[in-house]
Amino acid sequence: MKMTFAALIAVSFLASPAAAHEVWIERDGTGPARIYLGEPADLVPEAGDPEFPNLKAPAVFQADRAKPATLARRTNHIEAAVTGTGDVRLADDNVFAPWEGEGGKWEGVVYYARAGRSETGTKLDFEIAPTAPDADSFVVTWLGKPLAGAKVTVINADRWQKSFTADAQGRIDVPVTAPGRYLVSASHTIDGDRALGGKQVSKTINVTTLTFVEPSSRP
Repeated sequence: MKMTFAALIAVSFLASPAAAHEVWIERDGTGPARIYLGEPADLVPEAGDPEFPNLKAPAVFQADRAKPATLARRTNHIEAAVTGTGDVRLADDNVFAPWEGEGGKWEGVVYYARAGRSETGTKLDFEIAPTAPDADSFVVTWLGKPLAGAKVTVINADRWQKSFTADAQGRIDVPVTAPGRYLVSASHTIDGDRALGGKQVSKTINVTTLTFVEPSSRP
């Protein structure tokens, strides 16, 4: 039976509504960006994932995080008014409220996402970046540094999926076998007190996604 990446880490979420959900960005060419909440290995319902109302106002940006894009709510996604070329990123720590985990300690989740592989640099705390523009190899980074041994899942345009482990330099090679949209995801759990969603949590689960479109032919 098929299992999404988020489902694989659902044990960390316990009974929270965050289990099995990810946030990701889809963008075609230079059009607007579409922000989704759900399970990316499955088709997005026309009316949106049941948890979609929890996706309220992600911070979506291109070159400058201090200049977020204007958002418009659609039936099953949020549309961000981005223009031109360049990768699109988001961060959102307000999707699901913190929940009580084992031992009565509070846990929370922060989502990061990126669409595009034209830039090798990172601008998010947790990000997957190409090793070169339009490359099929990527580095998983935490706070700008490679995250060795990161557990990564790849979903291709046919919704085939496979798990990988990044090497000591945080690198993975994505098997790009056909045209279409690919999604790469990873999670990273941090223990330590911090304020999140109006609570003091002792564990933060960070989830990041990257999507890119493989063209039918490369130059």
